[in-house]
Amino acid sequence: MMTALVLKRSNVGGVIVCVAALAALIGPWLVPFDPAAQDLPLRLTGPSAVHWFGLDELGRDILARVLAGARVSWMVGLVVVVVSAAVGVIVGAIAGYCGGLVDELVSRIIDVLMAFPGILLAIALVAALGPSLTNVVLALTSIGWVGYARLVRGQTLRAREFEYVQAARAMGAPPPRILFRHVVPNAFPALSVQATLGVGSAILSEASLSFLGLGVQPPTPSWGTMLSYGRAHLLDAPHLTIFPGLAIAALVLGFNFLGDGLRDALDPSSTGRRD
Repeated sequence: MMTALVLKRSNVGGVIVCVAALAALIGPWLVPFDPAAQDLPLRLTGPSAVHWFGLDELGRDILARVLAGARVSWMVGLVVVVVSAAVGVIVGAIAGYCGGLVDELVSRIIDVLMAFPGILLAIALVAALGPSLTNVVLALTSIGWVGYARLVRGQTLRAREFEYVQAARAMGAPPPRILFRHVVPNAFPALSVQATLGVGSAILSEASLSFLGLGVQPPTPSWGTMLSYGRAHLLDAPHLTIFPGLAIAALVLGFNFLGDGLRDALDPSSTGRRD
């Protein structure tokens, strides 16, 4: 029964992620409104047959802006995860394989960075660099590689003692070949789970930074910015916050469900323990 529940959750997560990706790709062409076009006489109008999600404080169509904001969220999530995973895999593999002083130095850096809440470090970095989409990606990447490095380091410490790795070393294979052909592939299942969950985390962090005014700057649509502006109209126009908030919650939840499903599929013993 537990296995069926896990499969159902992962299927739901996969459907949510696929629908969100499709909406980000073709959604802006399906809505006949420019996300930046203003209609001030109709500002704060609620949902209707013409404007399904209503209009915001400047008379802009909220559905068009939610779909445009989805592109920003997807771009941030994917770029942060790809760059963070690449840096983390390289650093963690080198630290785990070399050991000694290199491993000790990398481990201490990881410990220091993980001792602070990631969102606080991101806020500090963006505040120092200046609010922009580029700096948001840079800040989230600067702290995002740590989890991947720690994961790959642990996998490398275990894999480097395998017989086939020892045999490759005895045959004179260079360390880069041993690492990225024989050692790192062992971490791919765990990395795929980490990356799936990481996309949702990056999307939520971007929305948080934009909500605080440190992320995407107007007039570029962003779910976090929409929430920030909408909070001034919670009583007279709650639709300003309801729809971007639901978009964030649904996409992050979808990635979490999908990550849980991947973890259980790649580690069947974990599902067995819950049964």
